[in-house]
Amino acid sequence: MQVGAVPARRRYLLVAAGVLLLDQVSKWAVLEALAPGELRRVLPGFFNLTHVRNRGAAFGLFSESESTAVLIFLVGFSLAALALVLALLWRGVGSWTTGWGLTLVLGGALGNLVDRLRSGSVVDFLDFHLSGYHWPAFNLADSAIVVGAGLLLLEVLRGHRKTQDLGAHEA
Repeated sequence: MQVGAVPARRRYLLVAAGVLLLDQVSKWAVLEALAPGELRRVLPGFFNLTHVRNRGAAFGLFSESESTAVLIFLVGFSLAALALVLALLWRGVGSWTTGWGLTLVLGGALGNLVDRLRSGSVVDFLDFHLSGYHWPAFNLADSAIVVGAGLLLLEVLRGHRKTQDLGAHEA
């Protein structure tokens, strides 16, 4: 075991719990303040707060489905992803980019899983649009997952670049 690995794990888990808490508090605030389907303009022409229920996956994929099978699949997929992320964090990470990327994915995935288990859908409320382009509504958990995935991708690209650099020096 690496020296300092236990405190790093604890720190990662605390941050993931913080992401989960912020996500759930923000969704609770939306549920209290907005009726389903209600929209409040915050920055006209750019940003609204809305109350949308997403029964599907990212970008509203499968959101029209009333099938319990879709919900079971999404919960199962979430549980498998959480198990993988926890295993990777437990094993230890090689860089801060990987550690924080996994941490943000963990907190975000937990936030959306809690919604699915509680009500069968995820509360989305951040609504951005510009010049006729409209991004599907999302939430803080989704944001954490995207930023975490971005950090993991950055780490992969850095590793790939290092491998290419090593190959060039050996030639």
